[in-house]
Amino acid sequence: MTEPKRAGPLRRLADAYAALLRGLLGLSVLVLLFPVTLQVFSRYTAVIPHYIWTEEMARFALVWMVMLGAILAVREGTHFIVDVFPVLSPRATALMELVSGSFVLVMAGVFLFWGWEFTEFAFYRISEMAELPLWLIHMAWPVAGASWLLFMGLRMADAALLLRRRDA
Repeated sequence: MTEPKRAGPLRRLADAYAALLRGLLGLSVLVLLFPVTLQVFSRYTAVIPHYIWTEEMARFALVWMVMLGAILAVREGTHFIVDVFPVLSPRATALMELVSGSFVLVMAGVFLFWGWEFTEFAFYRISEMAELPLWLIHMAWPVAGASWLLFMGLRMADAALLLRRRDA
């Protein structure tokens, strides 16, 4: 799909937010690497003692890494797709973007609404081994939902603009 030119404060804010998410995604990979490396070395060597908290920390980092990756994939339109139709015209592609985007928006709303309830449930709880606040991991769901609403909304706005143009 040929995208209209990006401009405006919301687009600049979304671009800056996406850059922040890319940095956090890289950080989550690095954070995940540390406890997993400790786990592997502690299993196969006697030099490092067995740490129990590393499994929990790895789980926290993995959840955030997956959610951040999913957010960026929605923004860039790089989630896997099944090509049912042959190569479509730009207008037909924009129409398909609007149809599929509406389903993404529904799921984003689900993640945002029930993800917030999920997070509220964990506000005063801590993890068993590392004693980390559980809301830190649960926040990934409403953050993903809100981010999907933003990024898919922008993609759908681009598709709607393309459909309204006469020359496309």
